[in-house]
Amino acid sequence: MIWILLGIMFLLLFLGYPIMVPLIVAPLAVALLFFPELNPMVLIQQFSIGIQTFVLLAVPMFIFAADIMSSGKTSTRLLDLVGSFIGHIRGGYAITTAAACALFGSISGSTQATVVAVGKPTRERLKEIGYKDKQAIPLIINASDLALMIPPSIAMIVYGVVTGTSVGELFIAGIVPGLIIFLFFALYSYFLATAKKLGNEKKATWKERGRAFKKAILPLGFPIVIIGGIYLGVFSPTEAAAVSVLYAFLLEVVIYRDVKLSDLPKIAESTAIVTAAVFILVAAGTALSWILSYAKLPQEITEAVLGSDPSATYVLFIVAIFFFVGCMFVDPLVVILILTPIFYPVAMDAGVDPIALGIIVTLQAAIGSATPPFGVDIFTAIAVFQQPYKEIIKGIWPYILILMAASALFILFPEIITSYQYFYSD
Repeated sequence: MIWILLGIMFLLLFLGYPIMVPLIVAPLAVALLFFPELNPMVLIQQFSIGIQTFVLLAVPMFIFAADIMSSGKTSTRLLDLVGSFIGHIRGGYAITTAAACALFGSISGSTQATVVAVGKPTRERLKEIGYKDKQAIPLIINASDLALMIPPSIAMIVYGVVTGTSVGELFIAGIVPGLIIFLFFALYSYFLATAKKLGNEKKATWKERGRAFKKAILPLGFPIVIIGGIYLGVFSPTEAAAVSVLYAFLLEVVIYRDVKLSDLPKIAESTAIVTAAVFILVAAGTALSWILSYAKLPQEITEAVLGSDPSATYVLFIVAIFFFVGCMFVDPLVVILILTPIFYPVAMDAGVDPIALGIIVTLQAAIGSATPPFGVDIFTAIAVFQQPYKEIIKGIWPYILILMAASALFILFPEIITSYQYFYSD
């Protein structure tokens, strides 16, 4: 049955249909072929059930807030601030790029949005101080992975919906791993710049730093308000998403006026299109997960791959491999929707913390989205930078190795992920 399911999906993809069509058609076809006793309306109901979760309301609001901020000059203000303090040191502007991606990730929750918003200004600045595209573009693509690790993260929201895990705890748990990955990128950027004798910017005066800080102080308040509000229990992740829209509106429309009121309908239209795509994927993924569970395929697959009594560490390594490979070919949200219901039950039986599993899954989604052959961030970069595929992927492998090393570190020492529990409880 699994081969017919996959065959239908790959055939439809080969014929050029968008991913949502195979996700909808394949489970319906399998249900009709293999389970004639099953009322098709039961499967249709799963589409509706999949998007009735309250926490999913956070998705369109975080996307809308990110679209508003992307339409303004938030990313430029963040770049100017970080660059004024560390741009003059060896590799400083590469480190600035990674920091800006992390900061913008705390606004957008999307790797692709971060590539677009941060990539354009950083690429030009990096080239001005001696970086080539094969050094600048891979840094931008992979540093954008931090957008999935630093809350709010759309991937974490989808994982939380699929598994029933606290999204608030996932958000808080992603901070430390995200900062560790940023540190790895910073160290690599320093050594690369030293080895290649790459340039740096002129050291900013304290007056210039003060001016940059003044311009960026309000955008910096965005993650403080969102993460701080969730951490202190002031509001839930869904309420935080609503606050993020208000904050973005006040910032870009009322205070800075980089975005006009007349721009909002177009921004809202873009948000609606992306949200519709996400919700269709979630609905279709829920139906696919249900039919897989009905056919007892998760038990068969996991027993074949993991054995009868796997350890927690072994399960996490297998999960990392499957999700990483899957996200190399398909949109990360689709992979999370398909694979999580398969591996989540056996991971719980093996004693894996559901929050630790969620962070490992999110990290693999981030890595895979920037990995050839079909990582979605690669094709976003092709569109943004107007460069051919082979030029975009040059220099990408050191960052992939860094991220894989970080994955191994978190799998071997999951306490790094769950350390948040000492300070926060949902």
